[in-house]
Amino acid sequence: MGVSSGQFLRMVDKLAEVERAQARDYTSFSVCGRRFGYHWPRTRTAGLKQTLSEQLALVSERPDVFEVQFTAGGFGWVVVQLPKIEAGELLELLYEAWRLSAPEPLVEEHPFP
Repeated sequence: MGVSSGQFLRMVDKLAEVERAQARDYTSFSVCGRRFGYHWPRTRTAGLKQTLSEQLALVSERPDVFEVQFTAGGFGWVVVQLPKIEAGELLELLYEAWRLSAPEPLVEEHPFP
């Protein structure tokens, strides 16, 4: 169990029209100018956009894996401990984060892998 930073970045690379922005301590990911995720290699964590209900469910069920990052614009962002999550589950959450930010026609062209 667990996902390396390299595995996480390869998952991001499979998503359509992802733009990366590099900061000193993290990389952010956007689709069509709308942010959907972050990666902090030093702490081996990722931040992903989710619905408020999904944020609450993830954090409540598994606080050792997920924590609240922030809420904004009706969305709840979660921090994911990469070493503590299975790849399949992370891929689903990553796709959902991307889908929440991508334009509908792009989502229709690129269904869940």
